[in-house]
Amino acid sequence: MSDAVLPLLIALPLLAATLPLLAGLWFENAGWPVAMTTSLLVSALAGWLTWTVSPWGTTGSQRLVHDLAGYPAPYGIELVGDGLSAIFALLIAVVAVAVLVYGRTTGPQTDAFYSGYLLLTGGLLGMALTGDLFNLFVFLEIVGLVSYALIASNDDGQAAYGALKYLFLGTTGASLYLIGVGYAFVATGTLNMRDMAIELAAVGYTDPLVQAAFGFVLVGFMLKIAIFPLHTWQPDAYTHAPDTVTAYIAALVSTTAAYALIRIAYGVFTVQFFAANPLITDAVLLVASVSIVVGSLLALLQTDIKRVFAYSSVAQFGMILAAIALQSETALFGAVIHLVGHGLMKAALFTGAGVLNSAYGARTVADYAGLAKRAPITSGMMAITGLALVGIPPSVGTLGKWFIALGAV
Repeated sequence: MSDAVLPLLIALPLLAATLPLLAGLWFENAGWPVAMTTSLLVSALAGWLTWTVSPWGTTGSQRLVHDLAGYPAPYGIELVGDGLSAIFALLIAVVAVAVLVYGRTTGPQTDAFYSGYLLLTGGLLGMALTGDLFNLFVFLEIVGLVSYALIASNDDGQAAYGALKYLFLGTTGASLYLIGVGYAFVATGTLNMRDMAIELAAVGYTDPLVQAAFGFVLVGFMLKIAIFPLHTWQPDAYTHAPDTVTAYIAALVSTTAAYALIRIAYGVFTVQFFAANPLITDAVLLVASVSIVVGSLLALLQTDIKRVFAYSSVAQFGMILAAIALQSETALFGAVIHLVGHGLMKAALFTGAGVLNSAYGARTVADYAGLAKRAPITSGMMAITGLALVGIPPSVGTLGKWFIALGAV
């Protein structure tokens, strides 16, 4: 299979997204089996990719590259499978399967929903595996447009408001990212990530065009990731979306965007850019620190449990942004661990919240009083996951934060 697994991982869910609608013309409730079968196949491919590029893989190569349509980089679009991208592809695939299991009974049960679900999965995998900056924008837009539709799929005017708010701010973020890519292209003449890294070093990291490119890319991703004060779309989107949709987008959409920012910051602009621009580095650290503190404080003030988890994400992604700006291999290692852990923990917390909401109508912190006696398993799993998110040893939340803090020291 070799490098053909890379386009297959992206094409499979994108093409399969048409099947729920087509099968629905003849069969009732065809969407879930199609989505689950596709997600299981994607999980198997992502697992194979992760094993292949690992040090224990049988191919002896820790990097797979596929040139789409046979056009080599830097003129063609390149898909890249390495240790970092493979981990996030596997995370996307595993969470997709887990949330589908939860969504089997909670819904939405429409074929259109499952088509959107598969489109979102394909877009996220494209973001994880692309090696081209403009191609990343294309997948970023796919993810954004499908997310807006899925959030609005709840039969609630507030869901439509949350989706519209996300639409405006998400589109602004994508536009700012594209402007930054345009500046970088003018400076280097290429859109391939590896090639641009070489050209940026030749142009000079203190060139105003290069600085502007990074600034626009950074702010665009800060909107997508939901860093304070550009986070205002996230609480409404998470709170009013269907519980299944919230679990999926909270676990993966901002997480994959943060991964893309890491990829660009260190794979394209490189650590030398931060070293050459200390004012930019200090500004990023300041914004990240404020996001950690304010996100945590806002989470404390909420009564709706989904808003509590939404604001906690603002703080958690502030830690990721801080790790990027620290110019530390140790902190960056912690950021990757924390991103993967955060994706798993938020999926678990929002699915748990959805179960308690469906069974007992519990949506606020006050409603959770006494639920441990009525739903001990779900409550216990949420408590354990919440402690892991806080960072209580020996959880994955501890591990990521430990390495970020160690890198800061």
